[in-house]
Amino acid sequence: MALSVEEASRFAVLLDGNQDALVGLWSDRVAESLRGRLSRAELQRQTADLFKGFQLALGGGAIDLTHESAAELRAQLTELSGNRARQGFSTTETAVSVFAFKEALFQSLGENAETLRDYVAFSAFIDAAALFTFDSYVRVREELIADQAEQLLELSTPVVKLWDGVVAVPLVGTLDSARAQVVMERLLQTLVDTGSPYAIIDITGVPAVDTQVAQHILKTVVAARLMGADCIISGIRPQIAQTIVALGIEFGDIATKASLADALRYVLNKSGSRKPRER
Repeated sequence: MALSVEEASRFAVLLDGNQDALVGLWSDRVAESLRGRLSRAELQRQTADLFKGFQLALGGGAIDLTHESAAELRAQLTELSGNRARQGFSTTETAVSVFAFKEALFQSLGENAETLRDYVAFSAFIDAAALFTFDSYVRVREELIADQAEQLLELSTPVVKLWDGVVAVPLVGTLDSARAQVVMERLLQTLVDTGSPYAIIDITGVPAVDTQVAQHILKTVVAARLMGADCIISGIRPQIAQTIVALGIEFGDIATKASLADALRYVLNKSGSRKPRER
């Protein structure tokens, strides 16, 4: 609900005449909800900045947050949300940082009908600001989660050099389409960088192999072969072997071994190498 022009004007006058009292009451309410997780000085600064944002918006004739004079207030709310999200505060704690303004405002108003009607109208404006904060918070949190997921994906798909001419990809956890793509890209890049003719894909840490997982592994093997590397799959435990047979999955002429050690021994025997070549 948008303010009327008259209500916005009265709201602006109220803020101008009660700045110190309102900022103090507002900070007190927010401090109670944050339980000391933010210093009083920082909280006071943030609250004072937001207060000035409301003053600029209402003084410029804003009747809702879409008004051009509310641009600074929107920017401050977005900054507050981002900081709260990065600092680990909850959505409730973030929204309360704005909603608490209503309590401070209520204490500054009298009890006659006119001021109560104003309070209802003012509250709607503050509610809109709090909801804007919530939306901004969610966007920042989603970006943080996406970044963390990408970082974890990178960390969970290492390609290591086991021997001269032999690299390995130790897979741990579920292998979905996104992760399989990362595995393939990192393996192929490592093959290019090292010129290794052999690659071992170790699935010891993969809890279960179904048709989809097998297809991802086979695609990675085919891609590596196109790069001139021979692939061996290790970590074929008895349970995994039974599942593969039951599902009718065919690895064709791809060598499979029970352990990473067996796979490395197989590669060394096949290449006739017993120790790394001297550089």
